[in-house]
Amino acid sequence: MALLLLKARMALELPAINKALDTLLQELPAPTQPAAKHTVKAGGKRLRPLLCLLCARILGAKADEGLYRLACTLEMLHAATLMHDDVIDNAALRRGTPAVHTVYGNTEAILAGDALLSYANACVARYGNPRLCEVFARATAETAAGEILELHAMHNPDLEVHEYLAIIRGKTACLIRAACEMGALYAGADERRVAALGAYGEALGMAFQMVDDALDVADEATIGKPTGGDLREGKLTPPLQLYRTMLSEAEKADFNAKFATGAFTDEEVASICQRIRVLGLDDQVRNMAQGYLDEGRAAIRALPESGELDVLLEILTYVRDRKK
Repeated sequence: MALLLLKARMALELPAINKALDTLLQELPAPTQPAAKHTVKAGGKRLRPLLCLLCARILGAKADEGLYRLACTLEMLHAATLMHDDVIDNAALRRGTPAVHTVYGNTEAILAGDALLSYANACVARYGNPRLCEVFARATAETAAGEILELHAMHNPDLEVHEYLAIIRGKTACLIRAACEMGALYAGADERRVAALGAYGEALGMAFQMVDDALDVADEATIGKPTGGDLREGKLTPPLQLYRTMLSEAEKADFNAKFATGAFTDEEVASICQRIRVLGLDDQVRNMAQGYLDEGRAAIRALPESGELDVLLEILTYVRDRKK
């Protein structure tokens, strides 16, 4: 599908989003700016700021400087989590560029991430709306909780589906939900509409992460990064959960032992990912994600018709069909 509405809106909004981000980064304490800018300016879809803008506009808010600054606090929070994640994971790259800690060191990367998060929190507080502060703080805490759950689940071959869902609800969906809720709150919406847009955001976030996990087993030529990263890192995502259920007892025992110790060779990782694709297990995961996308669509069906609503609906299609 062409996704013309989404592409047009992104082309329209990205310059203003990036300008607001640049302004906020310039307001950080000077010593923290180089590392923070390194991560924020490395790229990204800017989905969270866009969702905040759309959810505010759909309820009548003007696209003024205040709204753009609020939307960008969510990107600052997201960037801070990425900076911390890359230190924890000892990741070499982020979006195809050297991860911030490989350039500035672990300590500076963590402290710059802390500065991003703290200043974003201060920016939200300036709006004088306790509910905005509550939503932002809750998203921060739930993101951290999701990351801790994921740490505890690493290399656990017996991870159950409900445990995986709790992880992605924390590490991905809660921040997307917050973006939608904060946009609605900026527009002065009642709690019913805040909840509706929040439900849309959470469902979108759950589906986004599930599709991301399905893409992890795609061929490297398709996604532009090494295949099987989750398997190498010891994350039992749905494609791997489904694959494991199809193994014989002897094969499952071998898989469990290697997964628990991270002992898969590159050839084994490539072979497992190929088998997942041949069996169509990655498509099964996309079908699982579709259930959440249907929930997201239902959550906003009562909102007034508008161009912004059309884009929110098109984002659901984008998540379902994305190839990288």
